[in-house]
Amino acid sequence: MNLVGTYRLKYYVHASHAVRWEKGTGEKHEHSWEITVEFQSTDEHMIVFDKVEDLLEEIFKTYSGKFLNQVEPFLTINPTLENITKGFFKLVEEQIRPLHARLNRLEVGESPMRFYYVTRNQASDSYES
Repeated sequence: MNLVGTYRLKYYVHASHAVRWEKGTGEKHEHSWEITVEFQSTDEHMIVFDKVEDLLEEIFKTYSGKFLNQVEPFLTINPTLENITKGFFKLVEEQIRPLHARLNRLEVGESPMRFYYVTRNQASDSYES
């Protein structure tokens, strides 16, 4: 039997954003973004779980209490739910790789009823939404 374990961590970021439309920018409004990160170890040894947890805490703390339109990468990327999820996926993926962790899925919810997630495409090793 070949079992694969996956870690799942949940974070909350309280931040505001305003979607950019063709006719201008929408109203600035706040969310308590719920972020779920799923990752696994890239080697056979046990991952240093607390280091990954601390790193993710630092990453998301950067955005908490902020107007996302004024924080990289959303200065130039429209801060829609989809783009926020993809942006966080890329950021988290880069940061946890040196800790021998591989990001499999990242989900962001802007309300209890609206979530978007990005997963890794196992065949091409890229991400998909």
